[in-house]
Amino acid sequence: MSTSLAKDQRVNNLWDDSVASKLTGVDRLVYRSNCLGSDLRITNTGGGNTSSKLTETDPLTGEEVEVLWVKGSGGDLRTSKSENFASLYMDKLLGLREYYNGQADRGPKTPVEDSMVGQFPHCTFNLNPRASSIDTPLHGFLPQKHIDHMHPNSVISIAASRRSKELTQEIFGDKIGWVPWLRPGFELGLMMQQAHEADPTLDGLVMGQHGLINWAEDDKECYELTLKLIDQAADFIESKDKGADTFGGQKYDTLSDEKRDATLVEILPWLRGQVSQQKRFVGTLQSDTTILRFVNSHDAQRLAELGTSCPDHFLRTKIKPLYVDWNPQTESTADLKAKLAAGLEQYRKDYAAYYEACKHDNSPAMRDPNPTVVLIPGIGMIAWGKNKSESRVTAEFYNCAVEVMRGAEAMDEYISLPQQEAFDIEYWLLEEAKLKRMPPAKELASKIVLVVGAGSGIGKQIAHRLASEGAHIVCADLNAEMAEATANELTEKYGQGIGVSGTGISGCGPAIGLSVNITDRESIREALQQTLLAYGGLDHLVVTAGVFLPPSRDGKLSDDAWKLTFDVNVRGSYNLVDEARSLFEEQDLEGSIVLTTSVNAAVAKKGSVAYDTSKAAANHLVRELAIEMAPLMRVNAIAPATVIAGSTMFPRDRVISSLTKYDIPFEESESDDALQDKLAEFYAQRTLTKRPIRTEDQAEAAWFLLSDASSKTTGQIINVDGGLHEAFLR
Repeated sequence: MSTSLAKDQRVNNLWDDSVASKLTGVDRLVYRSNCLGSDLRITNTGGGNTSSKLTETDPLTGEEVEVLWVKGSGGDLRTSKSENFASLYMDKLLGLREYYNGQADRGPKTPVEDSMVGQFPHCTFNLNPRASSIDTPLHGFLPQKHIDHMHPNSVISIAASRRSKELTQEIFGDKIGWVPWLRPGFELGLMMQQAHEADPTLDGLVMGQHGLINWAEDDKECYELTLKLIDQAADFIESKDKGADTFGGQKYDTLSDEKRDATLVEILPWLRGQVSQQKRFVGTLQSDTTILRFVNSHDAQRLAELGTSCPDHFLRTKIKPLYVDWNPQTESTADLKAKLAAGLEQYRKDYAAYYEACKHDNSPAMRDPNPTVVLIPGIGMIAWGKNKSESRVTAEFYNCAVEVMRGAEAMDEYISLPQQEAFDIEYWLLEEAKLKRMPPAKELASKIVLVVGAGSGIGKQIAHRLASEGAHIVCADLNAEMAEATANELTEKYGQGIGVSGTGISGCGPAIGLSVNITDRESIREALQQTLLAYGGLDHLVVTAGVFLPPSRDGKLSDDAWKLTFDVNVRGSYNLVDEARSLFEEQDLEGSIVLTTSVNAAVAKKGSVAYDTSKAAANHLVRELAIEMAPLMRVNAIAPATVIAGSTMFPRDRVISSLTKYDIPFEESESDDALQDKLAEFYAQRTLTKRPIRTEDQAEAAWFLLSDASSKTTGQIINVDGGLHEAFLR
């Protein structure tokens, strides 16, 4: 067994004197915070607090005053900037202790203690709008200039061990003290102050069931002390590591990648529908060796049932995960589904019982009783969240919980937070108030949309429009590179989310790109499988893929061209809906399908007989599918007129051919854009609105048909043609 960590296992020391020396004041605090937050072994996403007590100039008096700069409510250390830190006059903050001591019912979990958060704004320095966090007293009541409060797995393992206090002494000696669990707030700050006053030589404290807080007079020294303590704890854990006997040793074998994916594809739509009964979830899958070592072990069920310890963990993962005791070698997928169904039913009952046993008279209403973490032997973990970013972070947090359990079991015995304490954090009125302050989610924030034809033109514009409303976009196109380019644009614009790579967690963000041939059912099935493995389900389908094959100079179209036109424009859309049908039915969540036809379906004209008749057939396909897919899925279509700009259906040769056909003057030297503008303007003048039709216009109509604004609309074709009266219904 190893007695010390290898160099590449230690937390990352990112401090660079050449960078830090150029910074002053709060900028150095931001720098230190970003360094700490960049390593998940130091603290969780969104977790941890840092602070510095700095000398500032009072904007009213011009005098020098001491100001506490501390990470504000809701910030993330890895990405924080100066505006994410609250600032408070130290003298006013310390003065709150006298105010608090004068209240009759002061003490842990009392309304008075909670009300102290409302007093922090009276201490605000320089009208800083950033709200102070509940951890502010932990930083303000300790005298040192610089303080780090982190949630490292190694130290939480100590904090969540039955012999936590004794282990703290054994590992750190007399330089690090210990305080028992107490919910963060004013009382915990006072407890820490008293611990320091009792022993001023302390460099920090292990917080029972919670984490680590340490301090120094120099910010670099504080940062390096944080890293030293984390590595010291990790060294001790590794010296006690049980190797192959970790978590009681292996009980189940891992499925092959192929068998795992096939099993997931079979259960995910149904499972997503089950956990999304109150609100929709987006999934993240994890099947790396770390999580499999846990879920495949003898102790996994016992430890999972205990739940998590650190409040930061269970606020994301709920009080416990759903562990399914399924044997991947001897039991079938049908057996797994049956065990999941029974497990979900019992989980909801357990959660309701937990709520009823622990609630107070003023507790918020019971939240969604479905699990956010599902553990399956042989497969791994499925984490759920309101969007991909949140589900990735949920997975990240349960990984941290697993590492805490590993460390605690190696040293001693893992213990979880008592249920009442867990409930009082989960249903804390201050947390409820924070949730209510959050802006409302965008309409498509929890929705997964497959856009076929997203590589260019109307499909690409629709993908961008839906992503702006929070949708997760599966960009599919016959051209894989173009599909991936659109997905990359969306990811760059809307971000990977706050999950961190390198954790073994599924890495996709708000969009993925993939290839699909809608005339090939196997290709469609592969695209749907990739969608399920990326996000866990599918809510909406948009099809913009189409083909226009011009006739030869004598006006003829070959039999192959006729067949391809109908294969793509009619049968392709049917294939997509037909292959997705069982997925939608298993998921049992209402959704919408939007196909793309054309106003040419209603307007007879020379030179496009195959295209026009295929679009007429597609119009009726919409009506037929609306009947077949009701009431679960709505089916509608947009019918564009000629969209020139941004369309791959109008290459330069076709534009020139059309300009020649309509006797529109042009020069061969003119650019593609100039030629397209001339043709678009010609078509615009044939409409009632006299305005060119754009891809953006089609995207707005598609958005409407996917949104709740059209929730009573199905079987309809919406013309987006600028008012082409020849296409009016007759």
